[in-house]
Amino acid sequence: MDPAPRRCSLLKRALLLAVAVLALRLLYGAFLSVAGTTTSWPLHPAAASVARTHVQADVGAPEAWRSRHWRKAVDYHAAVLSAHLADGFLAPASRDVCLGGAQEALALRELGVSAAVAVAKKRAPPLVVAGNERRLPFHDSSVDFVFAGRALDSAKRPSDLAAEAARILKPQGHLVLLTSSAADAYSVRSLQALLPSLRLLRSRDISGPDDSSPPLRELVFHKLFHDTPTSSSLGVGGGNSVNNCTIGDHKLQLLSSAEPLIQEEPLKPWITLKRNINNIKYLPALADISFKRQYVYVDVGARSYGSSIGSWFRKHYPKQNHTFQVFAIEADPTFHPEYATKKGVTLLPYAAWVKNETLKFEINGDPGKEEEAKANGRGMGRIRPTAGNKMSGGEVRSVPAFDFAEWLKQTVSEQDYVVMKMDVEGTEFDLIPRLFDTGAICLIDELFLECHYNRWQKCCPGERSPKYDNTYEECLDLFSSLRESGVLVHQWW
Repeated sequence: MDPAPRRCSLLKRALLLAVAVLALRLLYGAFLSVAGTTTSWPLHPAAASVARTHVQADVGAPEAWRSRHWRKAVDYHAAVLSAHLADGFLAPASRDVCLGGAQEALALRELGVSAAVAVAKKRAPPLVVAGNERRLPFHDSSVDFVFAGRALDSAKRPSDLAAEAARILKPQGHLVLLTSSAADAYSVRSLQALLPSLRLLRSRDISGPDDSSPPLRELVFHKLFHDTPTSSSLGVGGGNSVNNCTIGDHKLQLLSSAEPLIQEEPLKPWITLKRNINNIKYLPALADISFKRQYVYVDVGARSYGSSIGSWFRKHYPKQNHTFQVFAIEADPTFHPEYATKKGVTLLPYAAWVKNETLKFEINGDPGKEEEAKANGRGMGRIRPTAGNKMSGGEVRSVPAFDFAEWLKQTVSEQDYVVMKMDVEGTEFDLIPRLFDTGAICLIDELFLECHYNRWQKCCPGERSPKYDNTYEECLDLFSSLRESGVLVHQWW
């Protein structure tokens, strides 16, 4: 046979095969665009073990997108998302954005949602557009459905990503996220605080991607017409209203696991209260604190850096790998120079008080501790609002004081995690009521309070300290009222 006709025949066959492949791809794309009514997947047991019933989209992508692991992830997310398609939370014609990866966007496309895209640091057409958790590349109120996947679990600042998801979502749109962190009422409430314009519709446990994965919590949010929070978006099963704020059941539940208060006055408080530290149930040991905007430790009456910030908080407080911003509030100028060299600590060289004014500050005024204070160059000072109150004979100075409750309200919000230690030499009986009156008490997640009273003296057996007029019973009443109001407070020493 002549080689020329043979070459011509082979060329014709190759061209016909190419045309056939192109036609098949076009027909498949047309079919995919109308394949929005696929069979809904059951989610339990694990979705990855169920036979596929959705259409696999032929989307041009890197080879990694075609791996077995990647295909398994697509199948899992298709199972999760098909339920929301059936519930009407998303539709084939809706504009959908995925925050957890390209597998999620492909899963939506295979379910018939042709406009679905994912967001990642690097652009990867046709599934992925470039963006980051602080600025998603979409206009305000322009997206019908946001599937966050587990993006909030891995985000460096989940509060920023949550705010961006809420920003781009249209009123009446839906946000769905998966997380391993919302297993308790406290963490669910923290997540809701990050999404004040959205209302939680439902929360349920679902299977993980495979049999070895732990269960996940799926939460579905619905955006309200307006971006202003409502009372229904801020509560989990209601709450107790306390002076301008609401302390929800999420905090009341924590108290059921808190260590009991010491009911009887200790004869040796310097021993009993110190030992009580071993009984303290810290909040991060009781709940997940992941969904917070920032983490703040406020030491009111901080004294030296090593007194509690360096020796206790930074070494022993369980932080769940979060970095805390530290505020040291200390009026005694003896301690101020030390803080200039401490990174991550902001010194407020004032006295915490109920209003802005000048107060009297007594240095070395604690009976039985004068020699200790002198040897260490430290004042065991106390604040008094008027010059007429009795002092114990120590040096008296005038110091500026500030409205602590108002400062707290301007510095932190409900979206923040706030730990506070308060050792203010008796003025806790003034500051705590002020925190309640202003509603600032609701901003405190955990409080370590040293209550000062006329306790038995270590130096003088059988004698009470003349420094304070309050009794142990009054201190116990203060602790009890805090806990009854939903504040996780611990007896400090």
